[in-house]
Parts: sequence; C-alpha cells; structure tokens
Amino acid sequence: MLDMSPGQWPSVSATAQPLVERLVREARALRVGVSRAANGATIVDAGVTAPGGVEAGRLIAEICLGGLGNVSLSYAPYERWAWQVVVSTSNPLLACLGSQYAGWSLSHGDGKEAFFALGSGPGRALAGREDLFNELGYKDQHDQCVLVLETDKVPPPEVMDKVARDTGVPTEHQTYILTPTRSLAGATQVVARVLEVGLHKAHTLGFPLDHILDGHGAAPLCPSSPQFTEAMGRTNDAILLCGEVHLVVLGPDSDARDLAEKMPACTSRDYGKPFAEVFKAVNYDFYKIDPALFAPAVVSVTSYESGRTYRAGKANPELLDQSFGA
Repeated sequence: MLDMSPGQWPSVSATAQPLVERLVREARALRVGVSRAANGATIVDAGVTAPGGVEAGRLIAEICLGGLGNVSLSYAPYERWAWQVVVSTSNPLLACLGSQYAGWSLSHGDGKEAFFALGSGPGRALAGREDLFNELGYKDQHDQCVLVLETDKVPPPEVMDKVARDTGVPTEHQTYILTPTRSLAGATQVVARVLEVGLHKAHTLGFPLDHILDGHGAAPLCPSSPQFTEAMGRTNDAILLCGEVHLVVLGPDSDARDLAEKMPACTSRDYGKPFAEVFKAVNYDFYKIDPALFAPAVVSVTSYESGRTYRAGKANPELLDQSFGA
C-alpha cells in the first residue's frame, strides 16, 4: 500500500506553484491585477480595485488547496440558485487543513491604519506556526511562498518581513493574493471551503484525522454584496444552509455513523437564522457564536471497510433565499 503518512506528503507550495504562475500569467483574462511591492513581493488583486471574477476565484480556491484538489462549477438543485461550487480531493487532510484553512493570523499596527488578515494557502505550512501542524506532523519546505488573504488592503512591509522570518522565504519570492469577501472571486473561494469546513468540524469533534481518506463537497455559489457583513453572511450561509460534504473514512461503522450525526450545522443552538442576523445578535463577536454552527448542512460518511454510508442534516433553501436576497 502507498505510504501516505505525513512524512511522505508532497510539498503543497510546490504543487500549488504552477497554479500561482497561471494566475499571474493570465491576469488580464482573469481580470485580476498584478503588481510588485517595493520589497519585491508579488501582489495579486482579485477584487480590491481589479474586478476579478468567478473563474479567478475558482483558480484561487485550487491554490488554497495546495494544488491537491479540484474546484469546478456545476448546476445546483435549487430553484432560485442555479450554480454551485464543487470541491474534491484525495488528500483532504493536507489540502484542506494543511493548506486551505485560514489559520495564520497576520497583523500590524493599531487604529484605522491597522492591518489584520487570516492567511490561508500553502504558505501556512512553510511557517508551521499553528498547533494544527503539530497534530498533522507536517511542515513544508519550498523556495516560494503564497498566501491568500481575505482583505482589501495590501499587507504592510512589516507583515511581509514576519512572513519571511517564519517561512524562510525572502519577500521577493512571496506572493499575496487579495480576495475581499465582497468580490466575486472572494465569494467563490470562500464557498469553495465547504469541504474544509467539514474537515474542521470533524477535527473539533475529535474524529481521528488520519482516518479520513477522501472528501467531496458542494455549496451554492452566492451572489456578491458590497456590504461586508452581508457578503460574509452569504458565504457562510451557502455552506451552513445548503452545503453538502461526503467523507470516506476508516474505522468501525459506529464511528462513521456518529460523525455523520454530530457534524451538520442544524445541531447548533444558533441554527435557524441567516448568519448575518446571528452575527449581529452577538454584537459581531465570532467567539460568541456556537462553534457547532460552522459545519455543512448535509453530511454523508462512508465506511471504507463496510461500504455503508450514513447521512444526516438537512438543506434549507427557504432560509438561503432570505440570506441571498431573493
């Protein structure tokens, strides 16, 4: 059997680099802007001043997955929302948790001029700053660093210098892809996190991560919004209200059944309202939201040994209409 232990995992920075090069090379066709910072870092604008688009967001989502997943658009089974983002990977731990997850906090300064963003993408694994990498037993090495940031600000030089220290990659070999949530590319790459949300929920529930063999997910492509809270609410609702995830896992049937039953968003006490309303009710403090809410709407878990599949949760297209502004 092929050894897919963390010590044998590929470099997510290396497998993502051809996609980064394509994004830069086809910038005009993808409607993104490319520039160089004074320190040599490459800045890709996918929705700040450049218009960007869904195709740019799709490609950026594959970059976030470390080049180890496929992201596509397909027809959605909902009356009002015809399209959905579909994600699949045979390396779910590395692609979703080791790369795509927005887990690296980057900040500098105070007040109105302060910069803050959560970094996602392959560069996280070069730094290995999060406890998650100790659990995964993985740390990447490469001569290029790419990070995707959900922000409309270019990181200041101080942040890039920190990234250089933590990754060992000089600023002239760093790429920052900016994807504001309000943009088409930003909304697309967030909805493409549907599988990652499922993996993160499984991790929160204490399911053995090395028992997850394969994963697929889909969620409706939400309309963009110029208002941040509404845009953020819609991207979350696409996953929480109508996102679907299918995992193939090792272990006894009882573990597969238990995971399926505990994972869906509807198990949360905060379920039942559009996410923007939930966020407002807690005075815009994410930490006051029940963590169980951050999960796909519907979950299927297949036991690799027995071939049985357990399914739980429910889609809520009526509430999705309310969130999406139908």
